[in-house]
Amino acid sequence: MCRNIRTLFNFEPPATELEIRDASLQFVRKLSGFNVPSKANEAAFERAVEEVAASARTLIASLVTTAEPRNRDVEAAKARAKSAARFGSPA
Repeated sequence: MCRNIRTLFNFEPPATELEIRDASLQFVRKLSGFNVPSKANEAAFERAVEEVAASARTLIASLVTTAEPRNRDVEAAKARAKSAARFGSPA
């Protein structure tokens, strides 16, 4: 489940709101053990996702680095190549 959480800091273009929310959703799913919460837990679940997303935005905005920003397309290509080497290319 947490394999879908990606590094969001120091990329060009910067992380989008959707990427931050998706990572926050995966984090809350992992912590709660719910992929989809029950109606009774839905409000608490959504509140947690929003709070984690707010914390993530604050963290990303506060971090500093002297490293050059990474390119999303280049990093995605590296990940695909690594996956193909590990699991073989799709048929």
